[in-house]
Amino acid sequence: MKKLLLLIFFPIFAFSQNKEEAEIKVNEGIILHDEGNYNAALAKYDEALNLDKNNLLAISEKAMTLEAVKRYDEAIEMCKLAIKTYPNEDVKTIYITYGNSLDHAKKPKEAIKIYDEGIKKYPDYYQLYFNKGITLVNDNQIEKSLELFQKSITLSPNHPGSLNALAALNRDKRIISILASLRYLSVDNKTSRAQGNLDSVIDLMQQGVTQTDDKNITLSIDPKVVEQAGQDKKGKNNFSTVDMILSMTAALDFDEKNVNKTQCEKAIDKFVSIFAGLKEGQTKQKGFYWEFLAPYFIEMKEKNLVEPFAYIAFLPNQAEDVKKYHQDHADKIQSFYEWSKNYVWK
Repeated sequence: MKKLLLLIFFPIFAFSQNKEEAEIKVNEGIILHDEGNYNAALAKYDEALNLDKNNLLAISEKAMTLEAVKRYDEAIEMCKLAIKTYPNEDVKTIYITYGNSLDHAKKPKEAIKIYDEGIKKYPDYYQLYFNKGITLVNDNQIEKSLELFQKSITLSPNHPGSLNALAALNRDKRIISILASLRYLSVDNKTSRAQGNLDSVIDLMQQGVTQTDDKNITLSIDPKVVEQAGQDKKGKNNFSTVDMILSMTAALDFDEKNVNKTQCEKAIDKFVSIFAGLKEGQTKQKGFYWEFLAPYFIEMKEKNLVEPFAYIAFLPNQAEDVKKYHQDHADKIQSFYEWSKNYVWK
């Protein structure tokens, strides 16, 4: 009886030991991948798979590294293996690698099919919508991609990639782009992408306003904006009235009482006007940006947090007044982040 027990126990023990050793190899591979040493990482994943055949973590990481080195066909095969071998396991990240590899291999239709398969299985995973959206952008299907970025940001409101995409793809819709960029800056104000969003906000806020000489300012407003602002438009995401408010506020930058204000202080004036305009139009308008993004900024103003937010948004420029504000008013900065973290998305 004792010998029989040993015969049963030993294979289980060996299997467990092999799995643990395989995971050690995978972790070593992940470190190498993060260092950019992809070939060495792949070797570690193969060692792991030799120890524990079809180890899911090893397959998943190997597929991602194969995608990183543009060996897309091999990455696709690894993804197929994982999905087939583990039908009841959580393989949502495998679908991301699978779809990305197909997209990079110039097979957008196949990539979209895989993303859709993943979405059907994991309907609450925002990355699947986001990555499908990127594929649609590359395939020049912009309107469809916007719907997917909207979906991904509702599932994960702090996702920088989705916010950046909404800001960039709505560049011709000034207020929408500004709101998306400002929301982006509330979650990231340190990277090069943050700098790009801030530059976009500054540029859009000054759009149509020029100083021709010391006493004259030219204010150009798109006739379509004026037309839409003068009617109770039934369409969605009409920000024409807010757009006009911004233009008039931007013109005040050149007023004598404002000429000595810093760039950030002038931006605060514009933010307050924009957010007040959002509050005023909230009950009359509809659409994703009115219903999802606008309430965030309306509440921000109601909580008297526009000032610290502006200094957070302008940090990428590293202006002395902005850095000093962060040093002198760390409590206000923290208050903003606490509010933003606990904000309840509609």
